Amino acid sequence: MTNEPFKTEQRTISRRFVLYLRVSSQEQGRSGLGLEAQKRDIRLFLSNYAEQPYEVLGRFVEVHSGTDDERPELKKAIALAMRDKATLVVSKLDRLSRRVSFIASLLEWKGLDLKVAQMPYADKFQLHIYAALAEQERDFISQRTKAALQVAKAKGTRLGAPKYHLDVLAAAR
Repeated sequence: MTNEPFKTEQRTISRRFVLYLRVSSQEQGRSGLGLEAQKRDIRLFLSNYAEQPYEVLGRFVEVHSGTDDERPELKKAIALAMRDKATLVVSKLDRLSRRVSFIASLLEWKGLDLKVAQMPYADKFQLHIYAALAEQERDFISQRTKAALQVAKAKGTRLGAPKYHLDVLAAAR
């Protein structure tokens, strides 16, 4: 019998990831459809584009409007990714924001590596371009919504919360 130490197979993790998923409304959060699509995109990214083996350090899910930059789960995800030198992964760029300035500021952070599952090979320049397109799409959505509300109002549809709903809210206060 030899005194040679046991040889064990060492498995080194090639890459570490922090996942961030976001939907804008409680209804989207309850239905789960938007989150399921994001999970699918990220799963495809990890299985097809991530160096193997990889490790997921955390999953952060948020139900919050992308127009608000003060999102607690996003802050936690970024902090974990930066602390552990991991890559922050989102399914689509608009899950971070539809504002060029916000995305540009994230891309400038030293030590933050960001990947978009639907654009696995996108570099910073391309992400800036897509951020500009996402912001333009946000503006188009706003214009279409306003136009549709004007048409509904012109047809006599009463917009806003029903009065009985306001009375119930006032009584609850």
